[in-house]
Amino acid sequence: MKSEIADAIRLKHCPVALFWSKEKPHGAMQFQEGKWGCVMWLAIHAAKGKTAVSDAKTFGCVGGGVGLGFGNQYKNFPGGEEGFCYFLSRGNEKRDGGSELAQKIKPFLRDEAYGNFLHGERYIKYPELVSKFIKNLPITEIPQLYVVFKPLSAIDLKKEKPQSIILFVNPDQLSALVVLANYGRESNENVIIPYAAGCQTIGIYPYREAQTSKPRAVVGLTDISARVYTRKQLGDANYMTFTVPLALFKEMEKNVVDSFLQQHTWQSLLNKG
Repeated sequence: MKSEIADAIRLKHCPVALFWSKEKPHGAMQFQEGKWGCVMWLAIHAAKGKTAVSDAKTFGCVGGGVGLGFGNQYKNFPGGEEGFCYFLSRGNEKRDGGSELAQKIKPFLRDEAYGNFLHGERYIKYPELVSKFIKNLPITEIPQLYVVFKPLSAIDLKKEKPQSIILFVNPDQLSALVVLANYGRESNENVIIPYAAGCQTIGIYPYREAQTSKPRAVVGLTDISARVYTRKQLGDANYMTFTVPLALFKEMEKNVVDSFLQQHTWQSLLNKG
């Protein structure tokens, strides 16, 4: 599938189609079972022109399992959901049994992960607020075995139905896409930026939006851990994700012609350097 948007905003990396499948694509990149990895690497792999895949045993980390739609994987975090609530906030060191558990799992953790388990990532102030964060997530059980990331140019819409399209964009391109997402709508809040993990803003939040009559786009990579993990793969620190449910993406594609994208102001940004 060719993208008018990608051409109009001069996208550096391929638009990525995310879809569910009962079959694993041949030759797709996949994490090893039980090995840590960041789901964003799978999306970036596809943005560079190759296919990647995940299933319920190869999502890299519990947040990634939640983000891709494999249920509430936080229950499988060391110490269960409570252990995760302390991990994301104040740390498990002072939680009953937390230090002992940390010593048991230390051989299986990276030094950074061990430190965060003990002392917390400090992304949410209190464990009780993390519990509310989890309850507010649109946790999903997808109806297929696999989540596939594939370059949009390699998608055949007669055979594959993307849930969403993921674009890696710089601030100028992000600005243009926010305008375009609202361009043909009667309302002006058709893009959201939820607080969530990077994988959740390309996965379960767009999944939820895709089920609505007027789906909204989701801005991501506000997850600073994901930004650290993806910087080397992207070759630049200046990227965000803009994930668009398929229905909205088609709407936006139709609106490129005769829009602001062909006018002087946008062109001046494109040609600024």
